[in-house]
Amino acid sequence: MHSPIETDAVIIGSGPVGLFQVFELGLLEIKAHVIDSLPEVGGQCIELYPDKPIYDIPAIPVCTGRELVDNLLQQIKPFAAQFHLNQEVSSLEKQADGRFLLSTSQDQHFLAKTVFIAAGVGAFQPRTLNLEGIEAFVDRQVFYRVKNPDQFTGKKIVICGGGDSALDWVLFFVGKAASVTLIHRRDEFKAAPQSVEKMRALCAAGDLQLCIGQITSLEESDGNLTGIEVSNIDGETQQLPVDALLLFYGLSPKLGPIAQWGLDIDRKQIAVDTACFQTSTPGIYAVGDINIYPGKKKLILSGFHEAALAAFAAAAYLAPEKQIQLQYTTTSPKLHKALGVNPPRFE
Repeated sequence: MHSPIETDAVIIGSGPVGLFQVFELGLLEIKAHVIDSLPEVGGQCIELYPDKPIYDIPAIPVCTGRELVDNLLQQIKPFAAQFHLNQEVSSLEKQADGRFLLSTSQDQHFLAKTVFIAAGVGAFQPRTLNLEGIEAFVDRQVFYRVKNPDQFTGKKIVICGGGDSALDWVLFFVGKAASVTLIHRRDEFKAAPQSVEKMRALCAAGDLQLCIGQITSLEESDGNLTGIEVSNIDGETQQLPVDALLLFYGLSPKLGPIAQWGLDIDRKQIAVDTACFQTSTPGIYAVGDINIYPGKKKLILSGFHEAALAAFAAAAYLAPEKQIQLQYTTTSPKLHKALGVNPPRFE
């Protein structure tokens, strides 16, 4: 085994809550390494809705998922966190000295005094369409997420799904794509009511086609996807031409190896003590969508609150003999130095 990286803290997950955990730990002089199974920092914000507006971040009236992640990365720069991407934590074992040995799928190893699980819904994977021959077109003409919207300009697009992601992209691409067709298995949608209303208005205006049914087969020519067959509840079928097929069937949350770490698990989520967001194992904390407790709300701002309390709890865990003082970034010279700022003085 390669020599492990020794650190005060390992954060599993680089979504907004994981990034803010870096900040809160940094203010308390706790250095962190961040591990994520995705190839890019940002978690679901980047993978699923990088260009979707977010309206409920305090003091930021609106920002996209990408802008939120970029701002968080700027905010944590002073603390020089090291990121280890495109790898999953495959095992976690408590050592005789109280530290935790973590190993990853890329054969990296860490000896951490504390661990913060900020893994969202776990090692999430998009729910896929089980159809013969579809794998040949994935990431070429069949997509489970949109990373580059410009590549679909002027194309005949078919979008499948009935939730927010599907309707958000429908509304985005109408007027940009050559044609947009929405397919859903029933004429009921789980998306925001205003999105459903806009979608139906576009259908009434003839700018969008809505098909109630399911894709039953693919049509191809010379190795390219050229069309699909859609069947409705009565067994009637229709063929649709397609240049790009976008599938938004939601996520399949999987705790993966986390489920084997001996933590208290409740409905695929990690139970925590809300005084400190510690799990059933001292020294291991869970913040964000991965945790569960009475009254839990899966909001980014809730995760930020959890990260702050978890950081203070970890500081006390790491140095039980030391009194941890609450300092304010507005007035503390120590925090100003840590952040590399020199605010003006007010007499």
